[in-house]
Amino acid sequence: MATSKAKRAEAAKKAARTRKRNAALKAAEAARVAARRKRSRAAKKAAATRKRATPKRRAAPKRKAAKRRR
Repeated sequence: MATSKAKRAEAAKKAARTRKRNAALKAAEAARVAARRKRSRAAKKAAATRKRATPKRRAAPKRKAAKRRR
């Protein structure tokens, strides 16, 4: 055998570690992206509701409202 069993086992362990780490990093990245997307969506929604809630310029009345008679 060219490589000893111990060396092979060590390499396998290292590979497993690397794979695990890569998976974890990928998951973290995905979570970050999801959070950002969620945040931006929430922010957009909030902005929309804010715009709706506080109209700065009310539309001018189309015709003069008649005085209310009691």
